[in-house]
Formats: sequence, structure tokens, C-alpha cells
Amino acid sequence: RTRSLNAPSPFQQFGPCGRIMKNSAMVMQIQDPASQRLTWYKPPLTVLVIKKVSDASVLAPFVQLVIWLLHEKNMVVWVESAVLEDSLLNEDTQFRDIRDKLVTFKDGRDDLTDRIDFIVCLGGDGTLLYASLLFQQSVPPVMAFHLGSLGFLTPFRFDNFQEQLTSVLEGHAALTLRSRLRCVMHRKSEKRHQAKHMDADEQTNPVHNSILVLNEVVIDRGPSPYLSNIDLFLDGKYITSVQGDGLIVSTPTGSTAYAVAAGASMIHPSVPAIMVTPICPHSLSFRPIVVPAGVELKISVSPESRNTSWVSFDGRNRQELFHGDSLRVTTSIYPVPSICAQDQISDWFASLADGLHWNVRKRQKCLDELSDLTASGSEDTFDEFENLKLYDV
Repeated sequence: RTRSLNAPSPFQQFGPCGRIMKNSAMVMQIQDPASQRLTWYKPPLTVLVIKKVSDASVLAPFVQLVIWLLHEKNMVVWVESAVLEDSLLNEDTQFRDIRDKLVTFKDGRDDLTDRIDFIVCLGGDGTLLYASLLFQQSVPPVMAFHLGSLGFLTPFRFDNFQEQLTSVLEGHAALTLRSRLRCVMHRKSEKRHQAKHMDADEQTNPVHNSILVLNEVVIDRGPSPYLSNIDLFLDGKYITSVQGDGLIVSTPTGSTAYAVAAGASMIHPSVPAIMVTPICPHSLSFRPIVVPAGVELKISVSPESRNTSWVSFDGRNRQELFHGDSLRVTTSIYPVPSICAQDQISDWFASLADGLHWNVRKRQKCLDELSDLTASGSEDTFDEFENLKLYDV
């Protein structure tokens, strides 16, 4: 990998004399994001179906989808083992007939790497976040159906799922590669030789001791009444100290989640960037910043801080960050390939309109609609103005 994950390669020459110095670590060149489309080099056989938990409205679509995948597409269907323990689902006679045909796994115990060809999510954005959590390396293509409350990451409607799934399985689909953040905790209590061994192992196995997040990693003050005092480094260089309630480091996908609520801008998921957003900073001039994808952020508790900090990863795995500990965050080489319902641009702006009612306001009336108002008083006003001019003369 290179330092930047998705940045285009710049033009090499500047005028007759200047050019970029040749470097083996030069930024790689990528295709236009709009041309990123899904293709299968062989027909997919195994599909993982993830449904929203504790939601009775998802049960009927789930059974309908699983039956169709088994009987019509002859695919091997994987589900989480907890799904089979749903009492309401087991009351369905259709589900009982296919229950034994499903392959199950347990979260945290079974490794799904290289076992799944395709993922279908039924529910809200949390189902896609859960799919990202299950695959800490390469993620299969994800097709997300909107059966939840918000639906930023779930562009598909379930009404005609057969036609939409058939089209995707035949390879007719655009992709949005949603970058993830690779987060590694470094504890002060670890011995130096153990840290060196970890660093060497991470180069060959990037999953070791790391967590991949799709939305954001949040550093906050926890239950302490004191302000957080967090030091921020970028590629080893000290940038600033964050004094406030905390800090959000998010992907472009996560920019429309916690970050936008804290005052950050919204970034299209195809933009190669990392968003850094302070939470209620004790400074009027501390604005959110965007840094290039691929840089490494180091976050640690300032030595003069009155308290420790707490870290959570996509709202999970909350743990305390003590003095001397550090959190290192960079762009992961394993994005989440999210299948588009239409295309990258249409899906994103539709999600802004539906989810946040972005730029929704009453339209200004055009002049034709105001003609009755102008016609009623315009002549009188003009005559009065002319009379005043004559009187002044």
C-alpha cells in the first residue's frame, strides 16, 4: 500500500524544467470512482443475510428473502446463530421448513474470512456497521435494504427485491468503496520488546491488535467532570491539543453521523479523506479539519490532563485511555464495497434529502405568482413618486 489510499496520481512534469522526484512510495493512480462497478469472475454461491434484531417487521421480509435465495437461486445461506433462537421467527411455518438448510455462525467465535461471496442486510444502518465489524479484512459486496429508521447506508427498497438481487448477481451494479479506519491501541504497560514484536507482526498481519471502523472512533472524557485534554499528532508531528468534551475521527461515511451533529461538513464517501472533529471545544476558533487519507493520526492523553479519556469504535468496544497510552488511526486498505441502488451521486444526495432533510425549505415565489401584488399598487406608487419630483422642482 502507499501512504494515500485513493488519491489520484498528479501530473509528473511542471514546465520545461520541473518534475516530481521519482519515488518508489509515490501515490498510486486509481480509476474514476464513478467507473467502479461490481463484476463476478464466477457465480456467487454463498450469501450472508443480516437482519435487524428485535424488530418484528423484518421477520416476514427475512423469510421471504431466504426462501427465494434457497429455492430460486440455489445459494448457500448463512445467518447468525442467534437468528434461529428468535421465538417469533420459529412460529412461522415457512421458516420451520427451511430452518435446517441454513448455515449458522457465532459472532466472535467463527471466522467468516473467505467463506462469504455476498452480503444482504435487512434493516437500518446498524446492519451495515455490523457487517463491517464481522469482516476485519476483505469485505464481500454488501447490498443493504432499507427496513430501519434512518437509512443513510441502505439505498434499496424491498418491494421488488427479486429483480434488484437478480441484477446484482448478474454483475449489473455500481459500487461505493466506503473506506474504513484502522485503529490500534498502544498501552504504556506493554514492554518495549513486546511492542516491537507487535509492530513487526502488524506488517504481515494487519488485523492483529487492530479494530476497523466504518463510521468513527470517538475519544471523550467519559464520566469525568473535567475537560478532556488530548494531544493530536499527524504523521509523528504535534498538531494541537483538544480541550473540550472530546474528539471524533471519522471516515467520509461517518461524516454524516456523529461528526455532522458536532458541526462537521458532510463528505461524499468516495472522497479519500479523514475528518477530525472536536466535540464542544473550549475554543471559538477550533473548527473541524479534513486530512488526506493514509496519514497516521496519533491521539494520546496530555501529561497535564486532569483525567483519563475513553475510546469507542463505531459505538462499541468502549475502553479507557490512560496517561501514557496512545491510539493510532489511519486509513485501512480494506474498504466496504457498498452496492448502489442507482449510482454514487444519486444515492448519496437521496440519503441526505431523506435522512437529514438537507436544504429543505419553502421555495421563493416567482414573479408570475406575485403579479397580482405588483399590479394592485405599482401604478399608484409610481404616480405618487412623479408628483413628489414635480413638487420638489
